[in-house]
Amino acid sequence: MKHTISVLAENKFGVLARIAGLFSARGYNIASLAVSETLDQAISSMTIVVDAQDEKILEQIKKQLNKLIDVITVTDFTKKEHVDRELILVKINYSSKEKAKLENVLEKYAAKIIQHKGDTAIIEAVGEQAQVKQLLEILSQFGIKELVRTGRVAIATH
Repeated sequence: MKHTISVLAENKFGVLARIAGLFSARGYNIASLAVSETLDQAISSMTIVVDAQDEKILEQIKKQLNKLIDVITVTDFTKKEHVDRELILVKINYSSKEKAKLENVLEKYAAKIIQHKGDTAIIEAVGEQAQVKQLLEILSQFGIKELVRTGRVAIATH
């Protein structure tokens, strides 16, 4: 099961390495990691997605995260109401004869072309992981040249 964990931590050298080390020491691969400063530049927000079948070990990781001096809060969004999104930038093959077809796809997924040069278009899309996956499947028909993703970010709804 994929777990989405949010960590607020002091924005200091080495904090990210120590946090990631807790997961790797238990044999969990981090599927997604997004880190950025908050409104307070001294604090970083991390959204970590990890695939963990063993709930007991995941609980231990969360407890150990809370023990780290630089960690302020740890929130597991897995069973809480939250909103999560992922940003992708996709470079695809593009010809003017496919313009209408592409525009229909982009409208359906609230995506947009942010740059078009020659036979290439760069598309920006934001959505839930399932929506992003569906969009990528459709865009693969055009020929994906390159893809970058932010990973999941999440926020509690209350």
